[in-house]
Amino acid sequence: MPEIVDVSSLATQSPSISARFHVALTQSPVPAALEEAASFGRWWFEPETSRIVLSATAAHYLSVEAGHHHRLDDCFNYVVSDDMLRLLLIFTSKLHLPINSDFRVITATDGLRWLRLTSLPLDLANPHLVSGILLDVTPIKHAAMRERLGFELTEFLVGSHTLGDAVINVIQLICKNLGWDWGAYWALEQSPEGTQRLACKHFWHHPEHDMGSFGKESLTLSMAPGEGLVGRVWKDGEASWVEDMTNDSRFLRRASARECRLWSGYVFPVTYVSDDGHQHSPGVLEFYSSLSRQPEAQLPNLSTTIGAFIARMAQRLEQQAIILHLAQVDELTGLANRSHFYALLTQACASAAKAKTSFGLIFIDLDRFKPINDAFGHEAGNVVLREFAQRLQALAPVGASAGRLGGDEFALLLPGDSVEHLVALAENILQAARTPFAYEGVEVTVSASIGISTFPENGETSPELLRSADAAMYRIKQNGRNGCDISSSNNPHALAQKQSSLARRLTIETELHHALHGPELFLAYQPIFDMSTERMHAVEALIRWKRPDGTLVPPDVFIPIAEQSHLIVQIGKWVAEQACRDLATLRCANFRDLKVHVNMAASEFMSSTLPEELRALATAFDLDPHNLSLELTEGMLMKRPDQVIPVMRTLRQLGFEISLDDFGMGHSSLALLKNLPISSMKIDRTFVRDLPHQSNDRAIVKTIIELARQMHLDVIAEGVETASQLDILQLSGCTLIQGFLLSRPLSLADLLTKYPAGRWRQ
Repeated sequence: MPEIVDVSSLATQSPSISARFHVALTQSPVPAALEEAASFGRWWFEPETSRIVLSATAAHYLSVEAGHHHRLDDCFNYVVSDDMLRLLLIFTSKLHLPINSDFRVITATDGLRWLRLTSLPLDLANPHLVSGILLDVTPIKHAAMRERLGFELTEFLVGSHTLGDAVINVIQLICKNLGWDWGAYWALEQSPEGTQRLACKHFWHHPEHDMGSFGKESLTLSMAPGEGLVGRVWKDGEASWVEDMTNDSRFLRRASARECRLWSGYVFPVTYVSDDGHQHSPGVLEFYSSLSRQPEAQLPNLSTTIGAFIARMAQRLEQQAIILHLAQVDELTGLANRSHFYALLTQACASAAKAKTSFGLIFIDLDRFKPINDAFGHEAGNVVLREFAQRLQALAPVGASAGRLGGDEFALLLPGDSVEHLVALAENILQAARTPFAYEGVEVTVSASIGISTFPENGETSPELLRSADAAMYRIKQNGRNGCDISSSNNPHALAQKQSSLARRLTIETELHHALHGPELFLAYQPIFDMSTERMHAVEALIRWKRPDGTLVPPDVFIPIAEQSHLIVQIGKWVAEQACRDLATLRCANFRDLKVHVNMAASEFMSSTLPEELRALATAFDLDPHNLSLELTEGMLMKRPDQVIPVMRTLRQLGFEISLDDFGMGHSSLALLKNLPISSMKIDRTFVRDLPHQSNDRAIVKTIIELARQMHLDVIAEGVETASQLDILQLSGCTLIQGFLLSRPLSLADLLTKYPAGRWRQ
């Protein structure tokens, strides 16, 4: 390409140098037109003199003149300073090695672009002249950035990152890859006066730039929708350029922008459309530069992707907040639900024991509540429960926690209160309960029976404190109701009740021990159908106990007793062996791919011998471990995750499947969930029950299904009892269904008789 080089300018140089460049350039096999068509440029460099020649395309990429340059740094005026030193070192010390290096160039019109410098094999005819090509790899870098955004989103979905961490990572990614000096995210929030304001929540800038005054003003400033450039972009929903920040009246931070030498910027909204079709605008992103950037820069082309990414993160955070709220709050009353109140009580016990302080527990049971339901219906009962909860919350002092434990039972946790204060508060609660409630113009009245226990006098654990308060409340029930009593470890009534309860537990424990060695225990199987094929996907093994006199002992009676003793481990081994035996029978009946789900206790998963024991069982019955799925609940997992998870990993390595039962109820974090070696999860029946009537439950279920899909897990909905529940689950993408609507638990013989071909509809 001799047409791009002023060969006469070489005449003043030494003949050898002029000849080297002249020969190399005139013999170049690549015409300039071909360079332009192929989107690459050529360069020639002489290490002895540090002189370099650029083709027209290479010079265009570097935004300099084509031809001969006496100094290297004359060619690199627009190279980003971070890359300049590395680029100079390549030419001065590494030319004996193949060169393949990426660097950044930034100009006012094109913004930041990525170039790739590559050397060509040495020409033996010109051994003192190094040549190579220059490529514009900006599209490749942008594609990688989009992929990085996708990775950030996935990591946010299953990791422990906050929205702030993720947003700052994205802003930093944009600034570094597109050459912006400042990036920030403004989020919509409620002001103390109840109005909507936009506030700067997260920002990032290059550390070498002093942005102190601009950052300070951004953090202290808030804008109403439509106010300033940021407020206008949020209100209009359209992106906007600011080409002169210091003189644009729309831009409110002109003085600090001038001080920090910021000149132009691009501001665009963050929006998403929710499942109900409504558009949400959680915030605005802004990026500013010290250069005079133009709309041809790359950011507008990526703003839709970036905005959607931030919006999805904000949407996911909202959904997680809803899930957490619903997992901790009783939907009817707004108080802490049973499980969350127990967690608060357990935490209070640990804190008080460590600090050697005390606290009180008030247990409340409403009297004559059932007649209200019977006479006026459940809605009247709900009105009473909601109103009483509001009265209880109003009476609770600062620092107290109120909860609904179920039905018409409530509790109040009061850290540090004396017995006198507890009794005085209980009297106020009694008065609140006696005050009539209005329902459709009719006054209904109840009263309350209250029991009080204190830590550590009446117990050092949450079960002990609850039993003590419950025993005190029961005494009031026995003595006419409408009063309160304080638990006393020396009270003869309480002692008698404890003895009676202990005797009953020991009796059941003894009977259960004998049942393990006789025919009283048996398994029932509830099918799990794949509704996409209407075929039986799996069955869940459910233990049942029938006494010799024919009475059935409910599992919720004997399982807790078994868990308090070593019997739960023996029961677990019996269930696993019987399930394997029955699965072998099912395989002989042509149910080759059927899986059996077996419920396991946390104590079983803490046994390091469990994997080998189950492997031996599978071998003994000639079963594929893949067909045996072991279920444990989130709650059991969270008790000892450090011991349970290693055993789970060993089981998965052996081929067994593991299903996380009652998902959403155990408060496990997403950071823990992403490391669990599970194959499926079950949506708890609590979320399924009110799907047709509760939009929050539908949002939770959709979130769980989407989370399972992202993590490549099967998701099973349990407790499906109505056709409307089934329709919503299928529309949400859940096809594995278990519940009374499809089938009740059946004996093995009945299962084979009712579903000989494994189909839901025969």
